[in-house]
Amino acid sequence: MALEKHDLHHEFPEFNDEIHHLKMNDNHFVRLFKDYHEVNQEVLRIEHGVENTSDEYIEQRKKQRLKLKDELFIMLKKVDLSA
Repeated sequence: MALEKHDLHHEFPEFNDEIHHLKMNDNHFVRLFKDYHEVNQEVLRIEHGVENTSDEYIEQRKKQRLKLKDELFIMLKKVDLSA
């Protein structure tokens, strides 16, 4: 079973420059980016069967991943690289 990649560079390839800019200049973005990466890695481990958990727990983590991705996306859309 092939699982989708959910890291930000795969989710938003059109925002690679913005991701780099924010990682270098915005501590809040860096924290959210790190949180997103950690939740995403946990979800992937569970989906690959490396970790076992309840269905409720995995759904809660997927919702957390989506919430973080939405927050990060909002920040990415606001970046003005022309400045």
